[in-house]
Amino acid sequence: MRVLVIEDEPSVASFLKKGLCEASFAVDMADNGVDGLRMALTNTYDTIVLDLMLPGMDGFSILREVRVREVTTPVICLTARDAVDDRIKGLDLGADDYLAKPFSFSELLARIRALLRRGQELHANPITIGDLTVDVVARSVHRGGRRIDLSPTEYSLIEYFARNIGQVLSRTMILEHVWDINHDPMTNVIDVHINRLRKKVDNGFDPPLIHTIRGAGYVLRNDRT
Repeated sequence: MRVLVIEDEPSVASFLKKGLCEASFAVDMADNGVDGLRMALTNTYDTIVLDLMLPGMDGFSILREVRVREVTTPVICLTARDAVDDRIKGLDLGADDYLAKPFSFSELLARIRALLRRGQELHANPITIGDLTVDVVARSVHRGGRRIDLSPTEYSLIEYFARNIGQVLSRTMILEHVWDINHDPMTNVIDVHINRLRKKVDNGFDPPLIHTIRGAGYVLRNDRT
C-alpha cells in the first residue's frame, strides 16, 4: 500500500516515514503544499496524511483542490490545530479523518488501516484463494495451514495481489502501490521480489498461484477453480 505524507516539520516527517515503512507501506514525502498537491494529483495513493499548516499552500486548499479534481483517496488531516471549527472545516472539505498533534503513531496506523478496510468492503478478511489465506488485519499469510514468513515488501506484494485476485497487475501498477516514488521503473526490483515471493508461496504447494502474463504483468489466481 502506498501513502503520501505531506508534512513540513522534519522531525515529524522522519518519524512518520520510518514508522510507516516499518509497517510495510511505500511512503512518498512532500514538505510543502505545492509539491504535495502536485503529487496527490499525479500519482496513485491508498491514503494521504496531510498537515494543515504548510508552506506554499495550506492543507485546506489542498483538500479543496483534490476533491474538486475528483481524487477520492482517503485523507487523514494531521495537525497542531485542535479547534472544533478547524476539524469541521477539514471534514466538510472532504477529509476522512482527523488527528491533532501530539498523537500516538499506533492510533494513526490504526486509522489508516481502518480507511483501507473501508475502501475494501467487498473483500472479506481474511482473503482466501485456494489454500492460501491472507489476513490483512493480522498481516499474516498461511498456505495449507502453514504460516509463511515474509519480508515487509513480500507481504505488501501478496496483499496487493490478494486485493486484486484474478486481475493482471502491470509492473507499473505494482511499482506504484508497493514501492515509493524514488524507485527506478527500469530496474528489475519487482521481478526479484516476486521470484522470492513465489519461492515461499508456491514452492512445495500445488497448484501455483502467482502467474506471469508475458508482456502484461503478474496475476494471483487459482487455475483449478
